[in-house]
Amino acid sequence: MRTQFTHELIALTNDLTLMCRVAHDAVERVIDALVDADLQATYEVFALDEQLQKMYGACEARTVVLLALQAPVARDLRHVVTAIQIASELSRIGSLTNRVADRIYRSHPGHVGPQGVLDILAAMGRLAAHRTAVSGEAVATGHHTEVAPPTDGSIDDLRTRLHTALTESDPDRSTDLTIELALLGSYLERCVEHTDRIDSLIRFLDTGIPPTAQPKDEPEPED
Repeated sequence: MRTQFTHELIALTNDLTLMCRVAHDAVERVIDALVDADLQATYEVFALDEQLQKMYGACEARTVVLLALQAPVARDLRHVVTAIQIASELSRIGSLTNRVADRIYRSHPGHVGPQGVLDILAAMGRLAAHRTAVSGEAVATGHHTEVAPPTDGSIDDLRTRLHTALTESDPDRSTDLTIELALLGSYLERCVEHTDRIDSLIRFLDTGIPPTAQPKDEPEPED
């Protein structure tokens, strides 16, 4: 019985690792669609989101069976509960990339906005892709990992840059378009937030400290 349960946990981890890869691919393709007004990339984002939602359903079903038939306790219970929460976060990343892709689709063959704003949105997407890749490594190993982030700046920096760009006067940009571009930025920012939650869940699995009790990472002091 214990051997079977261990195999199921390994299979669950493998499923989550694959979900991370698919979510990462969705974010990367939505960047391509955004920057190049690429309709093929847009279709691929729709397909990747559909794949993610199916995988989420399969993970959810697997965890329900494990909880019902195995009645895990202690770390094993943490593993199962954390897995379904991580799957949910990845599912939401897929849904957010779908929303961005839908706006790109509706703007085709043109771009969704002016070049300056597109550059900022693309930087937000690159950060989301980076963080999704880091999440995949953490899920695969069961430990929090970190590598050097992109050089575009933090999500707070990018949010500020986008706000500044959208509040500057532009006679060629309507109020409706400004609102839609702000929404696109919000969708990409939320992708990053979901990877933050995955990071907290991995720390919970590793240490047993609930996400709400984990200390916030403080920025390094400036010289």
